[in-house]
Amino acid sequence: MSTSVWQLHPCCSACICGKTKMRKAQLPGKVLAPLPLKRWKGSVSEQRPRHAKQRFPVCALLVVSMIAPLVFLAGRLSIFISSNLVQKVFLDESFATKLGDSRNRKLSAVDQIETFFPKEVLDVIIANSREPEPLDRNIIRGKALSSSLVEETKVDAIRRPSDISKVKEDKINQGQGVSENDIKAVSEEKLKIISDEESENHIAGVEHIVSASIPDMEVTDEGTAGGALLSKNANHAQLARRMRLHRHEKRLKELLQQDEEEKVKMENEAIEHTKEVHSAIIGKYSIWRHDESENSESLVRLMRDQLIMARAYASIAQARHNDQLLRDVRFRLRDSQRCVGEASFDADLCRSAPERIRAMGQILTRAREEHSDGSLLVKKLRAMLQSAEEHARMLKKQSTFLSQLAAKTIPKGLHCLSLRLNVEYHMLPSHQQEFANQEKLEDRSLYHYALFSDNILAVSVVVSSVILHAQEPEKHVFHLVTDKLNYGAMKMWFLSNPLGKATIHVENVDNFTWLNSSYCPVLRQLEHKAMKDYYFKQDQPTSLASVSSNLKYRNPKYLSMLNHLRFYLPQIYPKLNKILFLDDDIVVQKDLTRLWSVDLHGKVNGAVETCGASFHRFDKYLNFSNPHIARNFDPNACGWAYGMNVFDLDEWKRQDITGIYHKWQNLNEERNLWKLGTLPPGLITFYNLTYPLDKSWHVLGLGYNPSVDRIDIDGAAVIHYNGNLKPWLEIGLARYKPFWAKYVKFDHPFIQQCNINE
Repeated sequence: MSTSVWQLHPCCSACICGKTKMRKAQLPGKVLAPLPLKRWKGSVSEQRPRHAKQRFPVCALLVVSMIAPLVFLAGRLSIFISSNLVQKVFLDESFATKLGDSRNRKLSAVDQIETFFPKEVLDVIIANSREPEPLDRNIIRGKALSSSLVEETKVDAIRRPSDISKVKEDKINQGQGVSENDIKAVSEEKLKIISDEESENHIAGVEHIVSASIPDMEVTDEGTAGGALLSKNANHAQLARRMRLHRHEKRLKELLQQDEEEKVKMENEAIEHTKEVHSAIIGKYSIWRHDESENSESLVRLMRDQLIMARAYASIAQARHNDQLLRDVRFRLRDSQRCVGEASFDADLCRSAPERIRAMGQILTRAREEHSDGSLLVKKLRAMLQSAEEHARMLKKQSTFLSQLAAKTIPKGLHCLSLRLNVEYHMLPSHQQEFANQEKLEDRSLYHYALFSDNILAVSVVVSSVILHAQEPEKHVFHLVTDKLNYGAMKMWFLSNPLGKATIHVENVDNFTWLNSSYCPVLRQLEHKAMKDYYFKQDQPTSLASVSSNLKYRNPKYLSMLNHLRFYLPQIYPKLNKILFLDDDIVVQKDLTRLWSVDLHGKVNGAVETCGASFHRFDKYLNFSNPHIARNFDPNACGWAYGMNVFDLDEWKRQDITGIYHKWQNLNEERNLWKLGTLPPGLITFYNLTYPLDKSWHVLGLGYNPSVDRIDIDGAAVIHYNGNLKPWLEIGLARYKPFWAKYVKFDHPFIQQCNINE
């Protein structure tokens, strides 16, 4: 029988022993044979019986593996705590030793420094050895910061309760009592420690400066505590700190003041710049405006720039006989011109504009490669620029001529209205052709207005606006003077459109028999050959360049006596003492009766001044190269405006204003003192005789300035359409027309028949 080797699994031996014992215990009287050993095959779970599956060794192993790390950590923690305590005691002893050595070395260094430098140098070193703290001590002491940042004062540090309690505890442990002397001793010791700490900080600063200035100096351990020097250094440090803080505060104030001055200066410059910029131009641009908006013009500008470059390269190609390039450039040029046309914005361009821009860019790139001579291109562009400037000047002169022509020509509608009213007037019976209340014409207690014009529609607006805002319309008297052509039409308008209880009186200037050439210098000058040639000669130069400079002064209105009647008010209304003169291109927005109570302080004329920094002053209207003008007038004198003027007729007569006007008009027979018009002789005649009224009475510029402030317009008593852009003309400024149009009776049959529309 062959011998087989039996093996037991390590875990099975213990289980078998346990089973044998259990059988002996169960059968005490019998001897049990041991269980037969079986060959171990497979896993333990397969070979072991059910009751032998106990895991006590595994559980014990798990418990040990969990407890062992905890025991190890507890041991390491106890070792770490004991080592820290020992290290702390050692560090305290070594720190005290090093602190004493450091103080001795620093004091020795100070003693050695004193031998090298004089007292003044030492003071400078000490004064600069401390920098100001980053935090303001006053703010900290004032408890402005958090409680964790509040600086502890010396008294608080000396009387800290923890220190006093420590002393008491030590005394009690020793079986002794605590007295006030003990507490005082603790406070003095604490104060000494704080002083020593400040001294050490100061000496450290000095040592740092000296070590930086004299790096080769050796600091020895020999030396004594320089108590006196240390105290003196502390005093110098405190003084230097205060001086430095004072300098910093002073410099800060200077910088703040300088910054404030710069700020005010910039604000003033911005305000002045804003006043100089044209508000109409400002309104066209905005930083918030997107370039991609429907009013964008970037593509239009790009295409026009391409057209300019294409014309230049076409000229160069033609000069160098490059026929192929010339044909291609001209083809693209015509193509782009058809696309651009009269477009002002990108939305007006043709749909294929991007493709045409791309094609033009390609041909321009090719032209630049074939003709890379930059100097020749510059010459061509310069010639084109000069030609464009000449064309612009010609267009400007043409525009001036046409605007003057449009402004001074009577519109067809106004001419139609005058004719229809004249026909109606002459069809009236003679007793119906006169106005009522004619007894009020010379009553000085009433409010009298003078208005000289041949424009029926404009006069009706002025009179209607005055009456509408008058508090007592029955006390207002209007003296109207027109020419023979419009006399019947003017009367017929106000007869058929009465204005309540207001008094209207219309006169014909041709009936003023006293106004003749023997009395009036203007009429006498019109009889001279030179004046007739100036206005009526047929062989006058017809080119725009020759007549544009004098076009304004060749206006026929300057020949009309209606324009010069303002210098003969006392002769026309001899029984009145005060009168308000109005132009026909104004609109009244408030009651004007307060003007009669204005004290003119002995002046003759009450008017609103119009001068600015350099605008509407005497040198703008008068020829100061003439000795008569230079001797009698100041070129910087402020001008004023006709349109709404209060005249004291009694003072006028006393100072013979009409005689002054005749004198200067005779001197200007050759037009050497001023050009034709009524404002220059008015400035001369009423020089030093004009009382300035408040600007809110009379706002000007609505006939030429598109940027008059709306606030000024709304607050004005009278708005004046002075300039060529009158509100009854098609060229008038649209934004100002409503102020005038609301007083026009557009529902009147004659106005509708004559096509006078809003």
